Amino acid sequence: MNVTGQITGIKYKVFLFENLQTVDIGKFNINKSPSFFLSKDGRTSFAVSKWVSPKRTRSYPYERVYNTLNVSKKITVIPIIKDEGVDGDRDYLQWDTVSLMSLLDVFVIFAYYNKATKNPNYENKITDFQFDNKYVISKIKEIEQYHSSALHWNLSELKNNLYSILDKAKKSYAKIEKQTGILLHNQTGIENFKRKIGKDVSVFMEFSREKAQKAQSREMITSQPKESLSTNTKAKITITNYLGGQYFFTVDEVFIDKEIGSWHT
Repeated sequence: MNVTGQITGIKYKVFLFENLQTVDIGKFNINKSPSFFLSKDGRTSFAVSKWVSPKRTRSYPYERVYNTLNVSKKITVIPIIKDEGVDGDRDYLQWDTVSLMSLLDVFVIFAYYNKATKNPNYENKITDFQFDNKYVISKIKEIEQYHSSALHWNLSELKNNLYSILDKAKKSYAKIEKQTGILLHNQTGIENFKRKIGKDVSVFMEFSREKAQKAQSREMITSQPKESLSTNTKAKITITNYLGGQYFFTVDEVFIDKEIGSWHT
């Protein structure tokens, strides 16, 4: 079964948010800050959240963003690439992540890691990733002076700065590999990613969407040993928003209630 839906507008009222800890920009370190917090620079303040992976299904990043939605100006910091080493995963930023943040009026700082350490539990993996703090601070200060929408900021960063950020990430991973002695994934993968997305946002969108659709299809035919289902009715759910974003989900079980004319997951 393939269920589709469309978001034509977005309105919300936040109820279950947490009180945000305030972090002064003068003492700011994104790597030591909470997962979501209030960044203060004089009279200016922003709600900031941070992701630990560009992959949306890890570490519950939406919950971190949700806790900032009651503040008028919101920033989230997302690593553009996370390479855990040859025995781990390498995940890339996807277009629809950016589209969802734009939909929620969240400014995205596309960041990169410049430090990591050897993972003591695995032979060929690294851990304790740290963002380039100076770079993140510089982007926060840019957003302070930016008076257009989060959508315009996010698209501008993708169009004008994505190549530069990828180059910084590539150099940083080469440095991390040398310092830790841990073999990372071949850097031609980053160059291929850079080449495929090009400087055209639409190319990036299609490239990301193809990967997301393939992941959705793989999940449809995967049986998880911990799943205990009354039926064998996995389904695809694809949601489109008015900014052109598409979100490809898979649910473990679907059944149709004919009495009330609805379906449930």
